[in-house]
Formats: sequence, structure tokens, C-alpha cells
Amino acid sequence: MTKSSKLFLLSVFLLVLFESCDSSIEFIDFKSVSNTTWTTEDTISFTFPIKDTITPKNLFLHIRNNNDYEFNNLFVVTKLKFPNNQVIIDTLQYEMADKNGKLLGDGLSSIKESKLFYKENKVFPVSGDYTVSVYQAMRKQGEIASTNLNGVSEIGFSIEKRN
Repeated sequence: MTKSSKLFLLSVFLLVLFESCDSSIEFIDFKSVSNTTWTTEDTISFTFPIKDTITPKNLFLHIRNNNDYEFNNLFVVTKLKFPNNQVIIDTLQYEMADKNGKLLGDGLSSIKESKLFYKENKVFPVSGDYTVSVYQAMRKQGEIASTNLNGVSEIGFSIEKRN
């Protein structure tokens, strides 16, 4: 096993250990992206239960990507479906790299994880099962058709208590 793969495994272990000890996380889940290419047809969905309809929470999207990611930003469309079938759709833009093209996010290896605010201080009005669906809406400059995103390995979603 190479030194870099040992370092990667150690960083993944420590990340899992630290996140499992964080009592502010109420829900977290990750979905793998096939062949590290997030296609325009891939909608990633997370279903989660809500019992507390009083306390505000912060919602996050997590993007794990590597150096094959070729854009400085990311456009996604989210759909939040309530237990009563109400739907809220948002189009969001996130910065994924600095002006020199260096990936933002946390990580010691070539894989970076960006924790991105989705909704801040969200109060869920109805108890029951909610579903968040996410798809990417990237296009190359001057093109109308959507672009497949190389270098995206996982998409995650988390709910955290407000501090």
C-alpha cells in the first residue's frame, strides 16, 4: 500500500470518526456517483424523517470531487418534497474552485469535500418523511445542452441542529 493511499484511508477514517461524534448532526447520507461522472440524467435523492416541527435546522449538500472536476462553479436544482406532497424547487450556484482553478473544500488528498449551505434555519412545518432530490444543471459556455460532470464521486445531504 502506498503512502498516499494510507494517508487517504487515515483521513477517511478520521472524518467518519469526527462526524459520528458530532451531536449536532441529525441526518447524514451519501450516494456514490457511477464512474465519478454525474450525468445530466442522474437525480440523487435522500429521504429522511422529521418529527420536530418547531426547532430550526440547517440543511447542507456535500459534494466530493477530485481533480477531474473542470469547472470553478456548480449549478444544481433541488426539489424538497413534503409529506403532504408540497414541493419547493430551488436553483443554486456554488463556488467549487478558486480563481486559479484550485479546488475548494476539505481533504488531504486529491479528493475534496465541499459542505454547501442548502437551507439555513429551516423549520419543517409537517412531521413525516421528506425527500430532497438534487440534479446538476451545468452547461459549457456557449452551449445549450447540459454537460456531464467528471470528477464527482459522491453527493451527500445532512441536517444539523443550529448552534
